Amino acid sequence: MPAPGELLAASLEELHKVQKDGVVRSSEISRVHRERLIRNGFLMKVVKGWLIITNPSMRESESTAWYASYWSFVRRYLSERFSSDYCLSPEASIKRHTGATVIPSQLIVITKKKGAQTLSLPSGTSMLLYQDKRNLPVERVKKDGLWILDLPAALCKAQPSFFKNNPYEAEIALRMVSDPSQLLRILLDKGGSAVAGRIAGACMFLGEDRFAKRIINGMAAAGYKIRPVNPFERHTPVPGGGRITSPYMGRIEAMWMSMRRKVADIFPAPPGIPADRGAYLKKIDEIFVNDAYNSLSIEGYKVTRELIERVRAGKWNPDKDENDKNHREALAAKGYSLAFNSVKASIGKILKEEDASQIVEADHHVWFTHMFSPSVQAGILRPSDLAGYRNDQVYIRGSYHVPPPKEAITDCMDALFNMIKKESHAGVRAVMGHFIFVFIHPYTDGNGRIGRFLMNALLASGGYPWTVIRLERRREYMTALEDASVKGHISRFARFIKDELKYSSQLQGRVMPR
Repeated sequence: MPAPGELLAASLEELHKVQKDGVVRSSEISRVHRERLIRNGFLMKVVKGWLIITNPSMRESESTAWYASYWSFVRRYLSERFSSDYCLSPEASIKRHTGATVIPSQLIVITKKKGAQTLSLPSGTSMLLYQDKRNLPVERVKKDGLWILDLPAALCKAQPSFFKNNPYEAEIALRMVSDPSQLLRILLDKGGSAVAGRIAGACMFLGEDRFAKRIINGMAAAGYKIRPVNPFERHTPVPGGGRITSPYMGRIEAMWMSMRRKVADIFPAPPGIPADRGAYLKKIDEIFVNDAYNSLSIEGYKVTRELIERVRAGKWNPDKDENDKNHREALAAKGYSLAFNSVKASIGKILKEEDASQIVEADHHVWFTHMFSPSVQAGILRPSDLAGYRNDQVYIRGSYHVPPPKEAITDCMDALFNMIKKESHAGVRAVMGHFIFVFIHPYTDGNGRIGRFLMNALLASGGYPWTVIRLERRREYMTALEDASVKGHISRFARFIKDELKYSSQLQGRVMPR
């Protein structure tokens, strides 16, 4: 009789033959293999007849596998059920054009046949399919394997609430339209005076007066009287805006400009570069153990203060001690120590009042290589893992936010450092720099640690003390980041960093301005 391991291996071989982008149909694999793979955590049911491949080490409540497979499932499900006779809703189409990073709680799909249906999907998500064979959009394009409305048509057909509830997507989408005639042609064909007023009002609000004038005059020539109405609420557009070639770059700029005022209102004024730079750097040395313990523990490493002290004292020796060589926590602690000292060197340059934006842009790769060089030297990571930004898609455990694809990272990071350079308030630079860095998630690993290093380097540019994010507040920290990433609410994160700044200031015997 075959051993359990042999049986599981046979099932995995069958799974390998049939899986497509991590998605499997029940009919493609026998019930025996299917049930064995589900039981061992290699498959998860999505809806009747459909499964996705999962990692058996994930927790039962883990949503990461579903979010990682979400769009692969949607593509294959819609293609096999409807062929090309479907189209994502105008709102969903805009989000696909603009590279939206949030998994939708409900995806709305227009179909040509088979009637209305709501599919309940994992992790509280769903898909609403509704039949409208007479009005299945003609202005469709295929993007990333999905049939969606082309961008001008989607903007003209989107509900007014979309501009209020999804301001980033609406602004980016409008700035992606290269010629107002693309919008005007649709508005004239459909005779949409209210829609034309909304589009013209949105363009005027964004400073695109030329676009607005073309729409108003074009509609007037056809006999329509247009009253421009601004559909945005509480949204700050990117000053000077202009056309967008990369929706991801536009998103970073729009987020920064719409959030910065709230951060500036919450965060204390910068105390200024200290006169005694040596004393400032000495305080950083003194807080190292506390910072390393908390930062590594937040990332899930079981690190003790004793281990950190041992690493710092040079008593950790992977060349002679096999336990040290295979000690994951010790490798992380050693890497953190090297990176911490590298950040301290960067701060030394910042305290000499050199350009902080240029320093962190140039040095953040150095921090990363120092952080992971012990793991490379121990043979746990490949040398190529130190090359730079990730070359694959990553997912954040339990988050609705999916970081931008690998192709967009350079654009996103360029936009981030450009906004840091333009920002006059050091506190805003630090809070927004940290948030947007982890929003982008440019590396395969270490994003949280590098994000906190970036925050502290930018805090130093305003004379704020090194700030420790405490392990005991990990849940609040992650929730605040999720709020900013998914809902666009930065205030919670700004208040959180302000509280941790105050706590760290007291530890270092400093008084921060209110």
